[in-house]
Amino acid sequence: MGGDLHNVDLILFALVAVFLVLRLRSVLGQRNENDPPPGGWRRGPQSAPDSAAEKVADNVIDLNAARTTRPPADLSPAEADLWAIDPAFDLNGFLSGARSAFHMIVEAYAAGNRQTLRPLLTDEVFQPFSAAIGQRELAGESLTAEIIAFRAVELVAARQDGPMLLLSVRFVTDQINMRKDREGRVLDGDPVRSNRIADEWTFSRDRRSTDPNWLLVSTRAPSDVPS
Repeated sequence: MGGDLHNVDLILFALVAVFLVLRLRSVLGQRNENDPPPGGWRRGPQSAPDSAAEKVADNVIDLNAARTTRPPADLSPAEADLWAIDPAFDLNGFLSGARSAFHMIVEAYAAGNRQTLRPLLTDEVFQPFSAAIGQRELAGESLTAEIIAFRAVELVAARQDGPMLLLSVRFVTDQINMRKDREGRVLDGDPVRSNRIADEWTFSRDRRSTDPNWLLVSTRAPSDVPS
């Protein structure tokens, strides 16, 4: 009889132990493979925020901190002006695009390709370009412009006029330019010898617009041309 009671006690203790284990699991929860291991360290990518509030908090930018951040010490005056307007501006990307635009516009102007020029220029720039092309066409002349090398592509001025951002770029290039008459005789230039030419072009873009393209708003020749 005593042995039977002892067995019953063991069964009761076992049931109580199982109950406690189940109770603890229900209160503390079960850890799965995506939970961080002890110590807070997690392998692999972090999971997304669990709530909309956390997502908003992650995307908050401290504007006061951004305004008080000082520009890098090695900026040129023009770059410093641009940094004051927009510290996050991608200047290298812009200069790369300006270089491509310069190449395209110079070649399109020489070829008399108004269709290529039109979307790249403002009306104030397109009209004299188009008029010069028209004069060549009437005279039966042709123009060749070949860019041999870019010696410099640098920002020389940056300003904001209302919503418009205006950036002036100095291009120094080696070019072979040649003008011929209708019989093919060379009027100006040399088919072999290149000239070093400096140009300063100003591009503009409306910062409110979703259109990423820039327009050429003015051209001029700088006073100094490096050798």
